[in-house]
Amino acid sequence: MEAAKKEEISVEAEAVDNIFKDCSKIAFYRRQKQQLSQQSPYQALLDSVITDKDSSKFQVINEATKVPLLAEVYGIEGNIFRLKINGETPLKLRYEVPDVLTSEPSTVKLLSCFRDTGSLVLADEKGNLKCHITANPFKVDLVSEEEVVMSINLLGQLYFEHLQIPLKQRTTKENEEDASVDTFQQNQEDLGLWEEKFRKFVDVRVNGPTSIGLDFSLHRFEYLYGIPQHAESHQLKNTSDGNAYRLYNMLDVYVYKIQDKKGIYGSVLYLLAGKQGRTLGIFWLNFSETLVEINTEPQVKRGPVAAKQEVSPRTDVHWMSESGIIDVFLLTGPTPTDIFKQ
Repeated sequence: MEAAKKEEISVEAEAVDNIFKDCSKIAFYRRQKQQLSQQSPYQALLDSVITDKDSSKFQVINEATKVPLLAEVYGIEGNIFRLKINGETPLKLRYEVPDVLTSEPSTVKLLSCFRDTGSLVLADEKGNLKCHITANPFKVDLVSEEEVVMSINLLGQLYFEHLQIPLKQRTTKENEEDASVDTFQQNQEDLGLWEEKFRKFVDVRVNGPTSIGLDFSLHRFEYLYGIPQHAESHQLKNTSDGNAYRLYNMLDVYVYKIQDKKGIYGSVLYLLAGKQGRTLGIFWLNFSETLVEINTEPQVKRGPVAAKQEVSPRTDVHWMSESGIIDVFLLTGPTPTDIFKQ
């Protein structure tokens, strides 16, 4: 009888598991993974910087498509940086999450410490926290007490899909050759740009896809926690097995696998990283379906003598969301108590 119960639970778990997509069946995940082998096309136009009492704004342009983005960097009281990236002139307004922030956080003015054609350094009035912006390719380093604790877009995984005019309204050169049209349409369907199917469900995107993505490199960190809810270990694991952590507000999943990275109930897009002497936090403000990849690798720094090589970890966290804008809060601690206050 006990064996029969175990078999029944196993069958139910398998049935529930088959209801939901895995990463390979999620179109925006496949599209973003295709970019990994390519060099980042994004460049910051630092001659466009505008600084006011709340933020510093500048353009970030995709060199391949020439479509500009607007980046905004905020300093927030309590050792927090906020980075927002949105389309500068979108076809339609993109969704921004309401109600989560009960009020806009109190900002501190960021001062320009250094600026030339290739880089810009912003700092708070105390000068303890600095934000180093590199123009080409676009990269942001957060520096605390002269130590780079976090790098943004170090791996070149910034990804931003723009709303487009519907295919039916376009007049393109491909229309002149049927073969080209067929190939073009097949590629569009394979990537799920305008329509995505799963089982009997069809998701139609009138103005095309709007997924976003960005990578964060945490220097000398290897212990990560957060982004619930998953039936997994407390410490987040590497996702090199091809299964990213999935954050998605699902129905009440009454049967689920343990040691699995799929979401089960709600989702909290908040990640913590800890090491001796410092704790960091990342809050990704986006409530569309989100996937998070984590990879920890040793970084070797060669000294003057081969025997004195220094090996330190670096953990890369890649966030990918189906829609919305990039809006991320970077909590720099430095202590766990500070993090929870922030």
